[in-house]
Amino acid sequence: MASEHQGARDDSIDRFCRQYLQLEWELDYPPATLLREADVQDTLYHQIFADGALSFPPPQRYQLRVLKELMSRIEASIEDWDRHGVSDDLMAVLSVLLALPLPSEIMATQQKSYVTYTPSMLNTSGRQAHTPAQITLLESRDLISASGTTGLRTWEAALHLGQFLSANPPLILGKNVLELGTGTGYVSILCAKFLDPGLVIASDGSDYVVGNLPDNFFLNDLQHSERIRAMDFKWGRALIGTEDEHWNSGEPIDVVLGADITYDKSVIPALVGTLEELVGMFPHVMIFIAATERNRVTFLDFMDVCGKRQLSVEEIDFGLPKRQDQQGPFYGDQVPIKICKIQK
Repeated sequence: MASEHQGARDDSIDRFCRQYLQLEWELDYPPATLLREADVQDTLYHQIFADGALSFPPPQRYQLRVLKELMSRIEASIEDWDRHGVSDDLMAVLSVLLALPLPSEIMATQQKSYVTYTPSMLNTSGRQAHTPAQITLLESRDLISASGTTGLRTWEAALHLGQFLSANPPLILGKNVLELGTGTGYVSILCAKFLDPGLVIASDGSDYVVGNLPDNFFLNDLQHSERIRAMDFKWGRALIGTEDEHWNSGEPIDVVLGADITYDKSVIPALVGTLEELVGMFPHVMIFIAATERNRVTFLDFMDVCGKRQLSVEEIDFGLPKRQDQQGPFYGDQVPIKICKIQK
């Protein structure tokens, strides 16, 4: 019984810390029965609030917002002030944050932030119990689109596709992987860092996005890795007959990945044309596309264009986890996210 209680305590703390690192707006704070306990407050302090606890901490405005709410909840949880109290360490951190000259909310939205994701479906049997697999990225979390691209933040379909690949590691093991529309590089980095591929090409049609990828490679200790590289790759442009004698130096592609790349109806013909050409060059290639179904019509347009190009689309049964069941990464469960396998 005691071990079950300890497990529930640890799960609640871990969930809150993982959401905090992912800069979630709505966090699942531990219940009052835990927050009032000195050892729980001490654990939270040492894990995420102590100076130097995190290599890549959230922005200070976010830290302040969360810590103010946490302290309010701790105070509200205490029924007997002779038995329980508020951590002096947490109070000290709050005092420091309150004294800082923080940027305005408008300025803060323009700044990049460290966002750390915990892909919980990875097989962590060889990993120490308290060192979960994590991916840290520099993102513009509050910008939907900037510099002519939507690739400045990690979208939900990428997180869901990452969970699918984590649950099916043989799909990537030893394979040469091309990701289309990589954005922040989340899926490519997950593959290169944890799934033991032959090579991962993180490609995007935005020069700005491609130029930012080395920063995210560095944050995940992949700056010197031969398993991953960035590529400027614009859909709809011929791969064969270009200035290079062989596309990609003649290296074959085994798997093509894409997440949230079908949202714009105007680019679907170019996207499907590129998929068609890749299938022509690499007949045994496996293509997996994840799409958040914000607009059913756009997704049906993608399916229709694939059909006209003689590409079959098979929807894969990989359920969207309920929000309350997620252990990381955390993403919405209200809008369907489909994962499709495409082949000739």
